[in-house]
Amino acid sequence: MQDRPILVIGATGKTGRRVASRLEARGVAVRRGSRSSAIPFDWEAPATWGPALTGARAAYVTYFPDLAFPGAVEKLESLCETARDVGLEHLVLLSGRGEHHARLGEDVVRASGVDFTIVRAAWFAQNFSEGYLRDPILAGILPMPGGDIAEPIIDIEDIADVAVAALIEDGHKGALYEVTGPRLMTFAEMAAALSQATGREIRHLPISFEEFHANVAQAGGDFVADVFTGIARETLDGRNAHTTDGVMRALGRPPHGFASFALRAAQSGAWTSAA
Repeated sequence: MQDRPILVIGATGKTGRRVASRLEARGVAVRRGSRSSAIPFDWEAPATWGPALTGARAAYVTYFPDLAFPGAVEKLESLCETARDVGLEHLVLLSGRGEHHARLGEDVVRASGVDFTIVRAAWFAQNFSEGYLRDPILAGILPMPGGDIAEPIIDIEDIADVAVAALIEDGHKGALYEVTGPRLMTFAEMAAALSQATGREIRHLPISFEEFHANVAQAGGDFVADVFTGIARETLDGRNAHTTDGVMRALGRPPHGFASFALRAAQSGAWTSAA
């Protein structure tokens, strides 16, 4: 069984590429699932799902760009049916904390008939270094809605470690790991930590959800902006303003803090203009 590969869906994404690299470093056979892979996987091309899943023993499942996008939950349900039909043994789903549609996706996986683990994650710290907030950080600002709402932002390295443990170790099937960072932080406190790590001032700029929508629309269009603004409104209302023990339960260690993430990212050149 150990010779059968693990399929990593979204292997070029923030979490997927980390999960794939960790598995390979531990000598695990990996099938990288992306549109450009030797055996391609494309959420928009259901005909690719069966070949990508066939022969795999487990799969790490992420939906790009988010489970809140229209049709995502229905596609996940179809994927689970295909996984069951080809004999996949274990699904590890990346879900979003405090998101209604993500919870619907979790329910689909639970009812799939395939063993599962759910990793329900807080906001990603790497959105500041690899995502849509990197350019504003380079410009010295952190424009975010939500006012003084605090978020237990999580380092993606922790998410990847939890996912890998769930995929290759015993004792994780049927588990829900809600993963957060070790403490609550406002966006102003995050900006201060980024300033400390980079050695230059980065200022939190409080904005409205309408302004947030306009910023996202400028980069990704109105449709993407509609979805991500909906997620921001949903998750930055205080519902997630508490930490959880998911990382500790899965790994036996505490999660990394935001300051350590920021220092590591700065040292790697994440916020140099050529990065």
